[in-house]
Amino acid sequence: MAFLHGVETITITKGNRTITAVPSAIIVLVGIAPKGPVNIPTLVAGSADVAQFGSRLPGFNIPEALDSIFAQGAGIIVVINTFDGTVTTNTSDITDEVATIADNKFKLAFAPVGSTVPVVTDAATGLITYVAGTDYTIDDFGNGVVINTTAISASTVKVTYKKLNTTSVNANQIIGTVDGTTQARSGLQALDNIPTLFGFKPKIIISPGYSALPTVSAAMLSKADTYRAVVPMDAPEGTTAAAAITGRGSSGTFGWNTGNSRAILVFPKWKKGDPDPSAASDATILEWYSSLFAGVMSNNDYSNGFWFSPSNKEIKGVVGPEIVITCSLTDSTAQNQLLNSNGIVCYFNSFGTSLLTWGNRSAMYPSDTQPINFINIQRIKDILEESIEVAMFPYIDQPINNGTIDSVRATVNGFIRSLILRGALIDGLCIFDPTLNPTDQLAAGQVVFSLSFMGPTPMERIRFNSFVDVSLLSKLLAS
Repeated sequence: MAFLHGVETITITKGNRTITAVPSAIIVLVGIAPKGPVNIPTLVAGSADVAQFGSRLPGFNIPEALDSIFAQGAGIIVVINTFDGTVTTNTSDITDEVATIADNKFKLAFAPVGSTVPVVTDAATGLITYVAGTDYTIDDFGNGVVINTTAISASTVKVTYKKLNTTSVNANQIIGTVDGTTQARSGLQALDNIPTLFGFKPKIIISPGYSALPTVSAAMLSKADTYRAVVPMDAPEGTTAAAAITGRGSSGTFGWNTGNSRAILVFPKWKKGDPDPSAASDATILEWYSSLFAGVMSNNDYSNGFWFSPSNKEIKGVVGPEIVITCSLTDSTAQNQLLNSNGIVCYFNSFGTSLLTWGNRSAMYPSDTQPINFINIQRIKDILEESIEVAMFPYIDQPINNGTIDSVRATVNGFIRSLILRGALIDGLCIFDPTLNPTDQLAAGQVVFSLSFMGPTPMERIRFNSFVDVSLLSKLLAS
């Protein structure tokens, strides 16, 4: 110690530390887009970020899902695009397709069109090559417009272009790999880069449409277990209500035969307005429910809190379901009730209600009826535990003594009290139990704390006991 002839002050930090709840509305969207970074987790926070992934083209789930999520109101989204439009596996060459011109417009047989500018020639000889942007334009949907009628005066042209081949995408591309040499990650495996890149962890994982593939949904649930996330999982397009319920059984073919409390089974698909400029004004396309439901969950977290159920919340930006089901609040045989009773989230629609999400339970129900089968209880558990773990970092390697133990308890219990005040918990407690901490364990540097808590379950069923009380007729005789 250096010599000092005077006064010295040493600051010692004591007391509790502050715990802040980790972000709950982090959506990770894994799929395909016509453009944008490939297999690089990319933060999307607004329209400028959305634009880099291209238009809402047929077969591409990322632009459509981004539109659906932001339509619900709020969200933090990390996109992992697995589609590379520059490689032959994801493109197809279309050569000398004959397109008919009517009212100075023509339509390509195949879309979406790749980034390579289509080559348009005269149909008669193929010797005249027209100039893109001067003689014609072609949008991403394959809609061509003749802008120089002097140059292009014939009724047909030949077009050579690259078609973005979305049908080439398989489950392995979405699941991804880890390069044994470079450790570069693709697909779902790239989720492991997110905590390092952005400082937060995924909490809602979606792959619209591809989550209906059993191998993809299994890989998603594996990542969900790692990061304490939930996974809204789609049923295949065209699935009926009866087939959705059958899909829960051993004969199901699309990955719904699971009791995982992190799996949220969503049904059906939804109709949205067709973004193709050449489509009729009332034309619709189908959108996967998982992207809409993720957006509803995210907005619910912002508007109400992660402890609120995502059920009975408005679904925005849609015009109706692909499959119409019967809905009732009081009839247990209605299809919305049957679906919910089998752990499937559907929708509710009645006179003047708008289209609403409907269902509180994960795929854990009905095989397991513990409170954690409620979606919001699972998420409360996840946020509470991870928030506490993050807050314990400063305590690592501190001396095991009464002061440190008391500080940990007080810090955690203070956080629990704050969640109780917010309505996120009914009650909870962190204790140090000496019987769980024998001296040999403490000597090895290991300390065990016991954490108990309970969050508010959703008011899923309301019952009134109604009595016809004839004695109330005496009121008629009262003066």
